[in-house]
Amino acid sequence: MDSMGKMRRTHYCAESVGAAVGEEIVAAGFIAKARDLGNLIFADLRDRTGILQLAFDDGTDREIFEKAKSLRSEYVVMAKGVIRERKSKNPALPTGNIELYVNDLRVLSAAETTPFEIRDEVPVREDLALTYRYLELRKPSLTNNLITRHRIVKCARDYFDSQNFLEIETPMLCRSTPEGARDYLVPSRVQPGKFFCLPQSPQQYKQLLMIAGMDRYMQIVKCFRDEDLRADRQPEFTQIDLEMSFADEDDIISVNEGFLKKLFKDILDIDIEIPLRRMPYKEAMERFGSDKPDLRFGLELRDISELVKDCGFSVFKNAVAEGGSVRAINAKGLASHLSRKEIDRLAQFIKPFKAKGLAFTRITPEGESSSYEKFLTSEEVSAVRCALGAETGDAILIVADSKNQVVFDSLGALRCEIAKKCGLIDPKRFELLWVVDFPLFEYSEEDGRYYAKHHPFTMPKDGDIDKLETRQDECYAKAYDIVINGTEAGGGSIRISNPETQKKMFRALGFTDERARSQFGYLIDAYRYGAPPHGGLAYGLDRLVMLLMGKESIREVIAFPKVQNSSELMTGSPSEVDQLQLDELSIKVDIKD
Repeated sequence: MDSMGKMRRTHYCAESVGAAVGEEIVAAGFIAKARDLGNLIFADLRDRTGILQLAFDDGTDREIFEKAKSLRSEYVVMAKGVIRERKSKNPALPTGNIELYVNDLRVLSAAETTPFEIRDEVPVREDLALTYRYLELRKPSLTNNLITRHRIVKCARDYFDSQNFLEIETPMLCRSTPEGARDYLVPSRVQPGKFFCLPQSPQQYKQLLMIAGMDRYMQIVKCFRDEDLRADRQPEFTQIDLEMSFADEDDIISVNEGFLKKLFKDILDIDIEIPLRRMPYKEAMERFGSDKPDLRFGLELRDISELVKDCGFSVFKNAVAEGGSVRAINAKGLASHLSRKEIDRLAQFIKPFKAKGLAFTRITPEGESSSYEKFLTSEEVSAVRCALGAETGDAILIVADSKNQVVFDSLGALRCEIAKKCGLIDPKRFELLWVVDFPLFEYSEEDGRYYAKHHPFTMPKDGDIDKLETRQDECYAKAYDIVINGTEAGGGSIRISNPETQKKMFRALGFTDERARSQFGYLIDAYRYGAPPHGGLAYGLDRLVMLLMGKESIREVIAFPKVQNSSELMTGSPSEVDQLQLDELSIKVDIKD
């Protein structure tokens, strides 16, 4: 292999566009493709910015020409030469009008044949791609994702710095507080039998920073949750984390709308209008069946409970009688897309949401079919169709259940599935909104108690403080989520800053005073010395990048992601460790079946 000697790169590949014809430059990177045409050799040089064509011909020094003949895909090279105009231009490339006529070539590293072609258009099995992730990251699309991620982080730092936020690091080794998702535990060698945990968020530290007088805090921070993976979840993830003192909901939302406006302009050159719309949680659930509604299409839910509560169809009648509801979606003009076979598939699709079935009516020019109308009177059929604005070409889809949450979850997922299948979503369109006025608690039937919907430090609405210990189901939070195209991109709340209110909150969650002090004594004590009113918000950076890049999974915007079982295929982590390491930590492994 050649040494770099005194050759030093002067231009990235894409920067060569700015060089003048006749200018000598040095470029470096990987050979994406080489073409030997006998007396002409062309090679595409790839770096993280793009492609630059290298050219060799009869006028090239013989030694350099012979070296060019040896070039293969993924060889690492440096090339010095003169910029000249290409005879055969390539409008698909930013550098397609020029090439580098090479007068010095250094092969810095040869490469074996790769397990797959390093080209975006060549599909690769996911497990293979992740095993050789360092090769997959050479693909221009993934390279661009990471470059955009960098730009988003820089945009956040620049904006929040301009708004007087201080970037302050909080600890990675924390105290475990077993509420919510499972912690990743880290054993202490110097204190056997004791454990740190990796932070699920810097929540308590950033509140303590407000008590410390830091006033405005931000951090690009790693967080960890030991939970099952989905397309937009990883066991380790990154947050853009924020906290503000002397601020209410409007203040925090206003500052963050400024960030979102700058972000969309800087990254996508899109001007979003602010202030963004705000939608109460109750309205979001009733109209869209979700607290993170996708507003790029219609298919809104309609409550038809009153119309069918006394009908002859027991599924509808019983659901209402048992305190639930009957709700419908009118898929306008989509009856031809939603065949009986497809509706059967959709019925299976909503089963994981505990729906017991999917009732339907199809109204087509060729005729009508329904799974429930024969049980209704003609007046009831007409009333339902009228309420839904149903006409020829439409398909009515209905879910009934004694539990409203089942109806919401099922129809909320169903409307998104239909929109995807029927092409109702414009991928270039962005719809942003704030969902506000969340319930403060959610009830777990499995555990028979209430949990905090966000976390135990969320401030209740002013009128709900006195209900904390007696009427949890009526309590609402000063909380807000930013939703982009049906995905929660971030969320936050005003925090409890009054010690007495915090004590009430702990009691409402079933904490004894002793347990509250054991787990959160340091925070309780801190409140005794003066706590300014404060609140904050955290964005999921991985999700934010995914949304702005129009990707389906956060794996596409993370350099080294985990797979479904939380493992990382490239390095083979997690792995077993030496017995000596376990002995030093006073740990004995007892694997349960």
